[in-house]
Amino acid sequence: MPTSAEATLQKWSDVPLENLSPLLDRRLITGDRIMLAHVLLKKGCIVPRHQHENEQFTYILSGALRFWIGEDESREVIVREGEVLHLPSMVWHKAEAIEDTLDFDIFSPPRQDWIDKTDSYLRK
Repeated sequence: MPTSAEATLQKWSDVPLENLSPLLDRRLITGDRIMLAHVLLKKGCIVPRHQHENEQFTYILSGALRFWIGEDESREVIVREGEVLHLPSMVWHKAEAIEDTLDFDIFSPPRQDWIDKTDSYLRK
C-alpha cells in the first residue's frame, strides 16, 4: 500500500474484478485512510442488512439501488444515476439493485473486511 508521501495513478480497467456472487462484482482501490470501490450489481442483487464503522458515500454511476435504512429498515430510499447517498458510521442498511447498477462507493476508513475478504455476508 502506498504511503501518503507517494502519489499514484491507477486505471479502473487495470484493477482486478473480484466476483463475490453471480450478481455482484467489485474493484477496490485503497489508500491509507480511504477506500474507493466500483461495485457492479445485476438487477435483483440483494446486499443483506449490515452496519460498519466506516462512513460511506454511494454514488450511482448507472442504474438504481433501493436502500432500507435503520435497524428496523423503516426508511426506504431509491438512489438513481447521478445521486449520492451518505451513510454515517454504524447506520444499519440493506440494498437491492432494481436495475443493473454500477455504483462508486467511498469508505473512510477502508473496509478491512473487504480487504481481508472476510465479508461473508456478500459472498455466495
